[in-house]
Amino acid sequence: MSLRVAVQMDPLESINIAGDSSFALMLAAQARGHKLWHYDVATLAYESDGSPRGRITARVAPVTVQRVEGNHFTAGERRKVDLAKDIDVVLMRQDPPFHLGYISAAFLLDRLKGTTLVVNEPREVVNAPEKMFVLDYAQYMPPTLVARHLEDLRDFQKMHGSVVVKPLHGNGGKAIFRIDENGTNLSALSEVFDQTWPEPHMVQPFLPEVSEGDKRIVLVDGEFAGAINRFPGEGEFRSNLAQGGHAEAATLTDREEEICAAMGPELKRRGLVFVGIDVIGGKWLTEINVTSPTGIVAIDKFNGTDTARLIWDAIERRHADQ
Repeated sequence: MSLRVAVQMDPLESINIAGDSSFALMLAAQARGHKLWHYDVATLAYESDGSPRGRITARVAPVTVQRVEGNHFTAGERRKVDLAKDIDVVLMRQDPPFHLGYISAAFLLDRLKGTTLVVNEPREVVNAPEKMFVLDYAQYMPPTLVARHLEDLRDFQKMHGSVVVKPLHGNGGKAIFRIDENGTNLSALSEVFDQTWPEPHMVQPFLPEVSEGDKRIVLVDGEFAGAINRFPGEGEFRSNLAQGGHAEAATLTDREEEICAAMGPELKRRGLVFVGIDVIGGKWLTEINVTSPTGIVAIDKFNGTDTARLIWDAIERRHADQ
């Protein structure tokens, strides 16, 4: 059965097709005979029509995609469509940051429940921000502080020595700072964070095990699908590929298998079909990525797998069952 798929994502012109997970999902959908449309989240709109749900629209362009650098898509004329009547599946794939704009769009898409399948389930995306949802699995995490008050940050740093400070709703390894054992510049960094973000900040001990890799593990409908181990680039402690890290093929440690088994059923129950978790040194869970997870292109390259196929299998099952 051919599905009408609208992809809510950043401009297609700006993506790196060599590693972009959204592009890989679009290619896989097209190969299955599904019809693709693209829209910018800024065109998402609600209009009352007398019903409890209202009318959710977006200005979409029909697209075809191909893995040709510099000529990777063709788009038709944009038009306003009713996402409940004209679309079967919406992929919510715009990049974070996870802010009020992101949350508002998710709440609008949540009003499509019962008509159009949205992946990941938007209400649960709101309920599961990366560095907050992970707190449900604190038994697998390193010691962690979520706080804003400088004295709390100082107390934690004195207890643990060198620490890493990061924004609570950051993404892609951006604005992650390491503070040395003496706490040098902690107060100055706290000032900058306080001026930039209204929410608390996350602080964790610096984990030397990062030299052994920061593993991205992908789960599809709660089941393990594949993994890569990412290593920091020269002069870096961040292992994100977007920050110059490099990747290698990876399997799971016993503890990582335990982590996946612990959260898998809950991810499936919440409708979080495509999830990427991050584990340092084979044992320390640091994030559960649900907003716009990445990594499937590298995982498939190193492991010879087809994660996009597994994701579409899960989407088609859920669409058939709704």
